[in-house]
Amino acid sequence: MANLKNFADLKSLSAQLKAESEKKARERALREEEMRKAAAEANIFRTAVAGVTPVRTVQRHVPETQRPAPLPFQHIADEQAALMESLSDEFDAESLLETDEALSYARPGVGPDVVRKLRKGNWVIQAQLDLHGKRRDQARESLGEFLRKCCKNGTRCVRIIHGKGNGSMNKEPVLKHKVRTWLVQKEEVLAFSQATAADGGSGALIVLLQS
Repeated sequence: MANLKNFADLKSLSAQLKAESEKKARERALREEEMRKAAAEANIFRTAVAGVTPVRTVQRHVPETQRPAPLPFQHIADEQAALMESLSDEFDAESLLETDEALSYARPGVGPDVVRKLRKGNWVIQAQLDLHGKRRDQARESLGEFLRKCCKNGTRCVRIIHGKGNGSMNKEPVLKHKVRTWLVQKEEVLAFSQATAADGGSGALIVLLQS
């Protein structure tokens, strides 16, 4: 009985090993079939693109974005501060002005004929600045900036309209006196005189600047 049992066990084991071997063979055959299909598909792709020329990649130039130049805020502030300091309200200009009704002024070395022509309106006015309605500090800053631009542009003869003071407190021409005080402090001012009636009369000055 023992021999028959051992024989049955061996037969069962043999059948099990055979089944496993067949399973592995099927799996191997399946993998090989998949590999053949993949190789065939690869061959098809290579055959299809065999005559294709690769597209050349053009190197594109990307221009560098130009950043706006930084605004020199500190430099502007320094210039404005220097401008304010250069035109003093405490300067005594009366001693430099001629004692005529036009209160004319000429820098040393400027001939009397220059002032005489200014009084008569013989010079051609090339630019003007209207200070009407401006406060004292605003007028002083505007005047300094205006003179700087005129000298830079080569402007020789200008008109400064300061008004007659009719709209001021007590009807006093505050800017009229201040403008004269500021002008005599500027080296670029050669001479000035009250404008003719046609050019503004006592409400304006005709100023001659350095070339």
